[in-house]
Amino acid sequence: MQSIVNKPTLSFWQLWNMSFGFFGIQFGFALQNANTSRIFSTLGALPDDLPLFWLAAPVTGLLVQPIIGYLSDRTWHPTWGRRRPFFFIGALLASFALLAMPHASAIWMAVVVLWLMDAAINVSMEPFRAFVGDKLAPSQQTAGFAMQTFFIGCGAVIASLLPTFFSDVMGVSNVALDGGIPDTVRYSFYAGGSIYFLAVLWTVISSEELPPQDMQKFEQQRAASKGIAAAVREMVSGFMHMPETMIKLAVVQFFTWIALFAMWIYTTTAIAEHIFATTNSQSSSFQEAGNWVGTMFAVYNGVSALAAFLLPVLAKRSSKKLVHMLCLLAGGAGLISIYFIHTQLWLLLPMLGMGLAWASILTMPYALLASSLPQEKMGYYMGVFNFFIVIPQIVSGLLLGWVTRHWFDGQTVKTLMLGGACMIIAGLLSLMIKEEAAA
Repeated sequence: MQSIVNKPTLSFWQLWNMSFGFFGIQFGFALQNANTSRIFSTLGALPDDLPLFWLAAPVTGLLVQPIIGYLSDRTWHPTWGRRRPFFFIGALLASFALLAMPHASAIWMAVVVLWLMDAAINVSMEPFRAFVGDKLAPSQQTAGFAMQTFFIGCGAVIASLLPTFFSDVMGVSNVALDGGIPDTVRYSFYAGGSIYFLAVLWTVISSEELPPQDMQKFEQQRAASKGIAAAVREMVSGFMHMPETMIKLAVVQFFTWIALFAMWIYTTTAIAEHIFATTNSQSSSFQEAGNWVGTMFAVYNGVSALAAFLLPVLAKRSSKKLVHMLCLLAGGAGLISIYFIHTQLWLLLPMLGMGLAWASILTMPYALLASSLPQEKMGYYMGVFNFFIVIPQIVSGLLLGWVTRHWFDGQTVKTLMLGGACMIIAGLLSLMIKEEAAA
């Protein structure tokens, strides 16, 4: 449980400034989510191997986020604060990785850059979750996470549409010449790297941080935890004594993120085969399918951005866990319905349900969690919470290829249906969570 600290109520624009960096962070994630399988396939990867190549991202998060959370809990600088140094360093590294990704000329190069990109994104992203817990009273935390969700949605809409914008509006080539990455994707990553850095820089410059309430105690705790051995002991102890709310949320997150990982890995190949009738990653039809998947992802992220303002109101009138359940059910139904759709335009309909689910996934678990965490370990526990995002992704990376090949005869659209079923299970399990009263 958080210690009771009187924190000032922030204005709309203060919430805006402290969350604006997520606009850039999501540019990176959206370009990664919508285009990584496309890049791997264009470079010659087989559908069965895609989950293994994607393992770079969750494994990196598993290692990086708890460490960054632990370090940021023990950081304080009069000018830079606690979390903002990590925002800045992560944004700088992620921007370089985004600029490098479209220059990969072999699968192994793309995997290495994906690994570096995800590590850098995690460095800047993880402290943003703790930032809300640091600055906002429990009564404002749902609004704080919802503002982050709004910017995540806005960033993802624009980033997902960039390849289509460059091809249809700017007349840039969308052809994979000689097995290379199309110029539309290349230019999208260039834009993403620039926007990522500038958006995070805005939050770093425009937001201030609250110093530790008891600076003497903070310095004593920091001195006592110096050294790798002390840090490992403290991190293991924290993991063994997780709050009950966090444990129950972990189960919900497990099924949720299996569904999301299935969607991110397989939507491009599923739509290419199911709607565009091609499995040839070098064909113009496959690249057209890739652009259309970007449009689909833009729709669900756009819905997420709008729903971000509605969810806190609904949660206040009912409960966070009920809202989360209903949104996950809508997302699961949307993924399952893709199998029954055979017209390109109608594929936008399932994305409405996914948009509601994504808005809730980015808001409600963190709002439920933040009020149950000790203030002095906010960053660390937010990092540990990432275990329950990346572990299901690792499981998916190891098993989904085998499942797709042996259970579904290589039909990746059926893997999307499996993801939808997992999301429905997650929604039902969310009812077991006990909510802490807002202060």
